[in-house]
Amino acid sequence: MAETTYRNNCESRYTEKIESIEGGYCYEANRSHYWGPQELSLFFGTNLYRQSTPEQKLALNHLYWVTQYNQTAATEANAVLYNNVTEGVFSAVGGFGALCSELSLETEQEHQHIHAFHAIGYATRKALFGSERIVRPRLSSLSATSRRNTKNSSAPPSLLSLKIPALNWTKLQDEACRLMILKLSSGGGSCSYSDFLRSQQRSGKPIPVQRAGLLGQVVPASLSRIMTISFGASPFSACFFYAIRYLANILLKNYEHSYFQFHRSLERAGDFIPAPTAISYYHMLDESFHTTTSQLISQDLYKEFPRPTAYEHLMANLIFYRGQQMMLGGLSAVLPGIFRSDSTFILPLYQILRSSLYGLPHQEALYWLEQSLCQEHEGHHVNLKYHQKLHTTMRQAFKPMSYLWPINRELGLMASGASIVKSLRVNRQAFEAMRPTLAQLDQH
Repeated sequence: MAETTYRNNCESRYTEKIESIEGGYCYEANRSHYWGPQELSLFFGTNLYRQSTPEQKLALNHLYWVTQYNQTAATEANAVLYNNVTEGVFSAVGGFGALCSELSLETEQEHQHIHAFHAIGYATRKALFGSERIVRPRLSSLSATSRRNTKNSSAPPSLLSLKIPALNWTKLQDEACRLMILKLSSGGGSCSYSDFLRSQQRSGKPIPVQRAGLLGQVVPASLSRIMTISFGASPFSACFFYAIRYLANILLKNYEHSYFQFHRSLERAGDFIPAPTAISYYHMLDESFHTTTSQLISQDLYKEFPRPTAYEHLMANLIFYRGQQMMLGGLSAVLPGIFRSDSTFILPLYQILRSSLYGLPHQEALYWLEQSLCQEHEGHHVNLKYHQKLHTTMRQAFKPMSYLWPINRELGLMASGASIVKSLRVNRQAFEAMRPTLAQLDQH
């Protein structure tokens, strides 16, 4: 299976097509066309959307693409790191040459995907907003008095000039974590510890971590090193990473398939195909190989290795549970295909309403935000449709993974998030908590 996937992926050339399209991208050539179905737009289904001009609706459609693929780029950055970490495990075990080659190729492809998403996102935002920027609260800096006090310390000169060798606490912490996790993981780390992480250790580099993307949001920053070492500590934990990657693959496909179908409808009609639509089309084809790899490893390959230890079993289920909580536990009111609280979107949405795209004064922007986030509208029901489809697919995908807790295998937390009432309540709390911050921004 891995050999066939690798061979077909090598022959596909989809990544090269993405690179070519990105290189010729110009927003002005694409701005008068929808990049996907109208329902894949910011604020879709709200009264604000209904009252928007045709030009504003196009921009909202484009900004939805930018928002979704910005998140996709961050999650693919997770894959770049953890593909390397887990490939190092399979390489250390031996006998997985074709799989390692496929993972290496996928990592190269992810780099190009990320570059394309960032380039098009940046060019689009610049074209729509020019030099306008999101206002950020000023960070307090060290006061002049504090700096003077630090500089003119009253400590004895002899003590200040004493040279004490500095301890590399990061390195010591990494080593302590590594020894602990190898002890708790199957295989003892002697023959299955990731070659990639072993190389990092030999060269004196710290354990690499990811603070963004799906895993960056799921795992607190304080535990990110533990997660990296865990994925590289044993064959089972390496396989488990692909369960999380599989979740991300399915989450992406849930809305990207709409772009894929939109591309095909334009192609059949002989109509103009916007560059971002074409990138979504070829990206889905590229990701089909990645999804196959994720499915193969997460559903089947893990069974060829020793059963998980108590630590590995707990670690896998806690990460998966957090993944449901953070990424699948809610229902966005303004972004179809997003299944979490809208709290992180309130500030950028406010800025869009205040920008030249809408030019609304503060109170009017607040009114429309509140109407969109805290009142039931058609957009909720559109997103419920995406939620139902995704939940069915997820349950089928993770049913074969016997080590998952029932609430994870059945996607129980995700099921509980399919509630408009809950979405409105959570958004109301987030909106009221954010109101003072938005008022401060209006005064600057």
